[in-house]
Parts: sequence; C-alpha cells; structure tokens
Amino acid sequence: MKVVIAGAGSVGSSIARELRSHGHDILLIDQKPESVTRSGIEDARWIIGDACELTTLKDARLDEADVVVSATGDDKVNLVVSLLAKSEFGVGRTVGRVNNPKNDWMFDDSWGVDVAVNTPRLMTALVEEAVEVGDVVRLLTLQSGVASIVEFTVPTTSPYLGRTLDSIPWPADVTVVAILRDDQPITPSGDDVIDSGDELFFISTITAEDKLRQLLMGPASAD
Repeated sequence: MKVVIAGAGSVGSSIARELRSHGHDILLIDQKPESVTRSGIEDARWIIGDACELTTLKDARLDEADVVVSATGDDKVNLVVSLLAKSEFGVGRTVGRVNNPKNDWMFDDSWGVDVAVNTPRLMTALVEEAVEVGDVVRLLTLQSGVASIVEFTVPTTSPYLGRTLDSIPWPADVTVVAILRDDQPITPSGDDVIDSGDELFFISTITAEDKLRQLLMGPASAD
C-alpha cells in the first residue's frame, strides 16, 4: 500500500515507522529539512516542501497513493491537504489529524476527510474506557462523521449477563464487531454469551449511539 504522510513531526513520524514496519510504501512531506534526521527514518522517501502546494503534491505523485494522512500540527493545513488529495488527485482514503477539538466538526467529507483522528478526544476516550465500566465510550469517528467505533465494558450488574448476542435487540445501524475477554480478542458470533468484564466493541452510526447507550445502561427488555 502506498501511503503519503504530510507532516513529519512526532505523530507523522510514528505513523510512518509503524507502517514501514508492516511493509508499506511510505512517502513523507515536511517543510523542515531537519525533520529527515530528527525522525530517525532517513531511509524513507521524502519530499521537503509545503504540502498545501499543488506542485509539492504532484511531485509526491498523490494520484498513485492509496491513502493520504494529514498529520501536521496545524488543522488548517490538514484540511487543505485532505481536500486537495480528494478533489485534485482522487485519493481513495484520507485520514486527517484534528489538533483542536473545537475544529472537529470541519473534518468531514466536505473537506475531503474520510477519517478524522481527534487525538485529544481519543486520549480522553481511552482514559474513560479504562475507568468507566458500564458506560458506552466513543473511541473513533469513521466515515466522515457518520459512524463511530464505541466500546462498552460489561459491569457485574448488567442485566445482559448470561445472554447470547443474538438474544439482545440491538438497535438498527449497530453491529458488534469484537469482544475482548481476558485480554483475548474474540470474533463475535450470535451464540457468544456475555460475561462480566467483557469489552464489547461496536460500529454504530452516530445517531444510533444514544439508543445503544440506553439499551446497555438501561433496564433489560422483557424478551
């Protein structure tokens, strides 16, 4: 997979190292020449230039990229890069870093962003996920703000203990995609029985989250 990463700071460099370790073809774009040595990945492909400039993106051959990651510390830059990647180069998937949570609402398909990664919100969610047993926690927003990945840690008081996944009337537009039990990931099936301490992971539309929260944190249905 060909991935172009705009911004070679600590976030962009970390993403690049991880993807390179998985065998992906990585190109980094940054305005600062010192980023090459500072990143510790000198053997990667680099372009020193402004990622908001069309000439730079043409040099990066964005039309051949599978994914473009906008990982700079400037939300305006990340939006512009995502928009250009989509509108000018037809990139299939864009990932935009949100630095200021107040700007989260702009990172959608109108700016060419497929997936917005709000680092402060994600860190908050992970903290809440660690301590808020029995609450539905959004971990990540997907598909331009239409869907999300949410997590629910089953408390000992849950009315759904001992019930199978198929026996629970999940809201429309909600799918159980994984169970984490005793630090072991499980691919869910309808026959799986819910146990105390299970971490249930869902893909849900944003509008269905409240219904899911009401289901899991409210009284069990009579059926």
